[in-house]
Amino acid sequence: MLAALRNPRRLKTEVLAGLVVALALIPEAISFSIIAGVDPRLGIFASFTMAVSIAFLGGRPAMISAATGAVALVIAPVVANHGVDHLIATVILAGIFQIAMGALGVAKLMRFIPRSVMVGFVNSLAILVFLAQIPHMRNVPVLVYPLIALGLLIIFALPRVTDIVPAPLVAIVILTVITVTMAITVPTVGDEGELPDSLPSLLIPDVPFTLETLQIIAPYALAMALVGILESLLTAKLVDDITDTHSNKTRESLGQGAANVITGFFGGMGGCAMIGQTMINVKSSGARTRISTFLAGLFLLVLVVGFGDLVAIIPMAALVAVMIVVSIATFDWHSIRPTTLRRLPKSENLVMISTMVAVVATHNLAIGVGVGVVVAMILFARRVAHLTEVSEVAQIDADTHVYAVTGALFFATSNDLYSQFDYAGAPKNVVIDLSGAHIWDASTVAALDAIQRKFESRGKSVEIRGLNEASQQMHTRLSGHLGDGH
Repeated sequence: MLAALRNPRRLKTEVLAGLVVALALIPEAISFSIIAGVDPRLGIFASFTMAVSIAFLGGRPAMISAATGAVALVIAPVVANHGVDHLIATVILAGIFQIAMGALGVAKLMRFIPRSVMVGFVNSLAILVFLAQIPHMRNVPVLVYPLIALGLLIIFALPRVTDIVPAPLVAIVILTVITVTMAITVPTVGDEGELPDSLPSLLIPDVPFTLETLQIIAPYALAMALVGILESLLTAKLVDDITDTHSNKTRESLGQGAANVITGFFGGMGGCAMIGQTMINVKSSGARTRISTFLAGLFLLVLVVGFGDLVAIIPMAALVAVMIVVSIATFDWHSIRPTTLRRLPKSENLVMISTMVAVVATHNLAIGVGVGVVVAMILFARRVAHLTEVSEVAQIDADTHVYAVTGALFFATSNDLYSQFDYAGAPKNVVIDLSGAHIWDASTVAALDAIQRKFESRGKSVEIRGLNEASQQMHTRLSGHLGDGH
C-alpha cells in the first residue's frame, strides 16, 4: 500500500478503481435493501461502513465488502416479522458470531472445499450477477438496449487502445453524457430508490435485552454469519488466485465480524465480500491494495450525500453493461469446454454442476457450496470404498494362510472388508496382514473385531499384524470395546 502511495501511476489506478466500484455499488445497495425490505439508506450505509472498515481490518487487500444479496435474503424475515431494530441487533450479533468463528479457526476449514466446488461457486456467482441485470432489461424503453450495447463496446474495445482510465468508468461517463445531452428518457439510478442526504449516525437498537430477543435473532444471526464468512473466504481465495498473492483468512474472518458489528451500530443492514464488485476492482480496474477498498466506501458516501442529484441521472444501462462484463469475466469458461469436461473425471464435473445448480436455484451461496461439498464427499467415499482389496499372498503351511489387505480403511470400506473373507473355506490359522492399509476410524476396528469373532466362531484363530504406528494405537485402544459392531 505504501508503494502505491509513492507511485502516482499505481495510485491513480487505485483511485479510479475505487470510483468505478462506488458507482456500481449504489444500485446494488439499493436493490439489496429492497430485497431485505428496508429503506435504501440502510443498504448504502452498510456498503459504506463495510468497505471502509474492511479496508483496515480485512485480510485480503483489494477485496470489496458491502451489502449483499446473500445476506439480504437471510435477514429479510427478521425485518418482515420483527422490524428494523431487530434487524440491527441481528447484524451486530452476526458480527460477534463471525469474530468467534475467526478466533476458533473456522477459516482453516477452507481446505476441505474441493476445487470443483470452487469452480461451481465462481460460475454460479457469474450467472447470478448476470441474472440480476435481467430485470433492468425488461419492460424498458427500446433505447436502453443500444445504450447497453454501446457500453459493452466501450468496455471491451477501450483497453485495446489505452488503459489510462478504467473502461467501465469511461462507459458510465459517456452513456450519462449521451442520455443527458440528448434528453433520452431511460431508467436511472435515481429511479431505484431515494438516496440519503445525511451521514450515518451511531445508534443502539431499540430492542429488549432479554433471552426472548436472543432466541428470535440468534438463528438468523448465525445463518448470516455463516453465509457471510463462506462468501468472503471463497471470494478471498478467488482473488488470491487472480493476483497470485496470499491472504490471511483468519484475519479476514475476524475483520468481517468487526465490520458487521460496526455496520450494525451505524444502522446498516450488514454484508460480506461481494464477488461482482471485487471483480470490477481487481480484474477490470487492476486494483491491488486496500486503498481502492477504502476509497470505494468513501466515494460511495460522498457521491450519494454530496452529489446525489448527479449520481441519480446515471442511466442504469451503463451499470448493466458493467455488470454483464463482470459476469463474463468471472465465469470460468475453460471449465465447460468439451475437452475439459471429457478429461476430468465424471465425479468432478458432477460436483461442479451440483454446486452451480444449487446456488442458482436457491440464490444462497451457503446452500450451494454445502451441496457441492456433500456431493464431493459422497462420490469420494464411494470411489475410495472400492479400492480396498483382500488377497491371499502366502501359505505358511497347510493350516496357516496369510491374507493381505490394501487400501484406506474407514466407514465406507468396512462392509466391503467384512464380506471379502471366505470364513467357511479358510484354513485353521488366518493371518491378516495390514501393512498395505491404514485404519482411519472406529468403524474399521469394529469390522476387524467382527471378522475375528466370525473366524473364531468356526474354531479358527486370527492374527492381525503389519499395522503402522497410528493404526496400531487406534486398534489397541478400541478393539474389544465397541460392542458387537452394530
